[in-house]
Amino acid sequence: MTIKTIVPDLFNFIEQSPTPFHATSIMREKLLAHDFNELSEGEIWSLEQGKKYFVSRNGSIIAFSLGLSTSLSSGFRIIAAHTDSPCLQLKPRSRENQSPYLIVGVEKYGGAILHTWFDRELSLAGRVSCVSSTGDSRCLLVDFKRPVAFIPSLAMHLDRSVNEGLSVNVQNDLSPILAQSLDGRPLVILSMLSEQIAFEYPALQEASIIGYDLFCYDPAKPAAIGFQNEFIAAPRLDNLLSCHIGLEALYRSGDHVNGMLIYTNHEEIGSTSNSGALGSFPDVIISRILGGTEEKAICLHHSFLLSLDNAHASHPNYPDKTDGDHQILLNHGPVIKINASQRYTSNAQSSSLFRILASETGVQTQDFVMRSDMTCGSTIGPISSAQLGIQAVDVGVPTLAMHSVREVTGAADPDLMYQVIIHYFNRQMLPHFKEIQHGE
Repeated sequence: MTIKTIVPDLFNFIEQSPTPFHATSIMREKLLAHDFNELSEGEIWSLEQGKKYFVSRNGSIIAFSLGLSTSLSSGFRIIAAHTDSPCLQLKPRSRENQSPYLIVGVEKYGGAILHTWFDRELSLAGRVSCVSSTGDSRCLLVDFKRPVAFIPSLAMHLDRSVNEGLSVNVQNDLSPILAQSLDGRPLVILSMLSEQIAFEYPALQEASIIGYDLFCYDPAKPAAIGFQNEFIAAPRLDNLLSCHIGLEALYRSGDHVNGMLIYTNHEEIGSTSNSGALGSFPDVIISRILGGTEEKAICLHHSFLLSLDNAHASHPNYPDKTDGDHQILLNHGPVIKINASQRYTSNAQSSSLFRILASETGVQTQDFVMRSDMTCGSTIGPISSAQLGIQAVDVGVPTLAMHSVREVTGAADPDLMYQVIIHYFNRQMLPHFKEIQHGE
């Protein structure tokens, strides 16, 4: 993979992944195409050294390779990331406010920058639970792909203070318009979904829709921007970019080490779900791979976890919002994220390991810390490290406009990170820092 190929591949992945459910579906197809075997949680597993496997659950996916010449007691090299992104999720019923337009209510999913959702074409995607005419229950992925909704701003002539600061009320201000007023409004969404299901699944007999998880998203294509195309603008870079890099590195790595991806859903809303990092999914799968308690403890002791999640770049228009002694620039290498309260899981040992890997590939790194008078965000790194008891580091690609409907990173950044990650999976032995006690 080079910068000439990884960016177009990333663009394709983002376009095909408007929701976590679509992202895991696309990753499933890629894993199957690279000789990974799909496992079911409801069946007995028979694993073999030298083979590769994956299992998915509710928008999350865990993939792993068992090295030909490496025992499980040697540990796993793990990449952890999340599949979800901030967005707007549809409520079950349309709004009943006697409007001359068909308006749907939404909830804010995660920490979206709300004003960026105004005045742009929006599409809908998600999953639908339905029962076919033969009585079979199905869960289907749907993606309208084309613009079907919009949220218009209020004209500045009607709000002269709009440029002095916009306060957005999700309940009142952020309801997408889908159509002119139609009779039977509560059924219109179901009718739209039925038509879309018939289009995407022509072989499926008529189905009754029971429920849905539908999300608004920006269908505009990712783009290279800047005078010399030195930047990338795309939706959901946080954190599909990390998912793409880890996946590409895992199935292109050698077969001599134990590698693993832990990609979980619901990070943007706290990770508390049956498929989130705070749920049982990672621990259950690792326990099934490793068997007994003693074997599991030894394996995890020798494992290492790279928490891969986009990092904040320093904003040139708001220099006072970041620590001036730790400037983060696009196209200047991966970012190690550090926080004294362990909102990021990096420490001196784990950060040094990543710096060594980067140095060996000729890639420079950057260090991010929040201003000491501002609250720090977090990732699934501290959660995963604490839940599994694994040494870990938080790293990411520098990003501007994080949590906007469209985010920006450097055109070189995905490739720079990929070089380090593929080396992480391929290095014969990871650097080891022996604890030296006083008096030795």
